[in-house]
Amino acid sequence: MKVVCRATHAVAAGVLLCASAGMAQGPPGKMPPANVRYTEAREQMLRRTLTLPGSVQAQTASVVAATVPALVIEFPAKEGMHVKAGDVLARQRSTTLELTLESQKASLKEAEARLKLAESNQRRSKELFDAGVVSRQQYDDAQSEYNAWVGRTDSLKADIARIQDDIGRTVVRAPFAGVVVAERTEVGQWLAIGAPVVELLKIDELEIRVDVPERHFASLRMGAAATATFESLPGYTVQGRVTAIIPQADPLARAFPLKVTVRNPGGRIGAGMLAQVSFAAGEVYRATVVPKDAVISRGQQKVLYRVNGNNTVEEVAIETGAGAGVWIEVNGPIRPGDRVITRGNERLAPGMGVSATPLEYKVPS
Repeated sequence: MKVVCRATHAVAAGVLLCASAGMAQGPPGKMPPANVRYTEAREQMLRRTLTLPGSVQAQTASVVAATVPALVIEFPAKEGMHVKAGDVLARQRSTTLELTLESQKASLKEAEARLKLAESNQRRSKELFDAGVVSRQQYDDAQSEYNAWVGRTDSLKADIARIQDDIGRTVVRAPFAGVVVAERTEVGQWLAIGAPVVELLKIDELEIRVDVPERHFASLRMGAAATATFESLPGYTVQGRVTAIIPQADPLARAFPLKVTVRNPGGRIGAGMLAQVSFAAGEVYRATVVPKDAVISRGQQKVLYRVNGNNTVEEVAIETGAGAGVWIEVNGPIRPGDRVITRGNERLAPGMGVSATPLEYKVPS
């Protein structure tokens, strides 16, 4: 009897447990709708885009050279160093120039004293000549002496200015902000005029050279907006402008060089990197666009979720096209006015019920 009682109690407990579990789960198919945000697809006029490979180039690359023949006594510039315009790259010995400068300054003082005396003599000779006391020859001699010392003082002032300029140029400075990419001298080396000091690269603004096939040449426009991505910088995108279209094709490739200028304030882009450049080229056409937030990537496939009339969602396979700000062209069974999920779409499944509220995005221009 005790054994039977235990079994009876066990069965009863099992029944109660199952009943409790059923009550906790509730009736099947009554899950609350998911809270999501949607945005209506819209029609937009777009211009077809062209995407081509390109190579990053520095707009300005310079071998900074010495302009005064002298010995290098300081060389603070190092490879990889970022410098501002005017920063010191090297200092040369200026002792000889400074001694010459002092000598010329002393000569100028003497010349100015002699000029003052010659001026006084010339003035006095003029008065005596006008009074008939001295001859024309004596007056002309005084005038000539005065003119000679005027020329001498002017010559010495020019020499002093030149020497002072030479002394200033013994300090080799960066002509623009950039990065030192090569050291071309060292302390103790004698530099002749034109001898290289460093190689300097300007990187705050760069150019991307793209070779455009002949069939697209007529559609190129100066100033057109362009977008660049880089294989070595995944996910990094920069905006730029077409700043040069070279109307001379390579005779073999039949491609026209085009240059896109991009800003590089953080220095992330390096000269020589490979890029993919997209820019408008071609006719304007009508397209259906949705916010980029609506698109979900699953490997090579792209999908989005559309809200149906009964507030359930369906998964729609699409292909993407040209971008327009935060919007993107979609090709597939999506029409302007369709409600596509832009928030909360990562946790959806086809057929799920949703409670959807609108979310506005800036209209593409």
